[in-house]
Amino acid sequence: MFGMAQGAVAASFAVSGQTFKVSASELRGEGFVQFGGVAEEVDGTKHPVAVTGIRRAQLFDLCQSVKVPGAPVVLSTNAGGGGRPATASDLLIDAEALEGDVEFTNININQDASTLDRGPVKGPRKAFGQQADAVTIKNLRQVARSTQAGTFNLTGLKLKVNVGAAAKECF
Repeated sequence: MFGMAQGAVAASFAVSGQTFKVSASELRGEGFVQFGGVAEEVDGTKHPVAVTGIRRAQLFDLCQSVKVPGAPVVLSTNAGGGGRPATASDLLIDAEALEGDVEFTNININQDASTLDRGPVKGPRKAFGQQADAVTIKNLRQVARSTQAGTFNLTGLKLKVNVGAAAKECF
C-alpha cells in the first residue's frame, strides 16, 4: 500500500491469467511515462510488464479482444470510429507487447522512474524510466495484462460475443 500511495505501483487489483489485445489506428497522448513492473494474479503468479501511463489519451478505431480459453469464442469491443475518438484520462496499462509507429515529443530516456512527473504515475526508485510531453502511436498493436483509467469514454461502443469462424481477435 505504501508503494501505491507514493505512486510506485500502477495496478491495485489482481489480474486474471489472461492477456487481451488492443489495436487502434492511432493513439494520441499527453503526459507519457513508462517503466518496468509486475502484474500479479490472485494465486501469486507474477508477469513482467511495461507499465505505461498517459494523462490524456485519444484512441481512434479502438478494438479490444479477449479469447475465451478452450473455446472458439472471442469477446470484442469496438469504439472510437468515424472520427470520434474514444478518450481516457489517467490511463495505466500493464503491457506485455507493443507495436506501432511512434513519435515522442520531448522524451527523456533512462530517467530514474521514481522521478517521472509528466504522467499519472511514478515508478520504483533506481529503475529505468522514460517520459515524454506527448506520444503518438499509429497502427497500435498491444498485448496487455490490465488497463485502468480515471475516466474512459467509449464513443460508438459495440460489444459482441463472436463464436466459431467469427471468433477473430483484433489482430
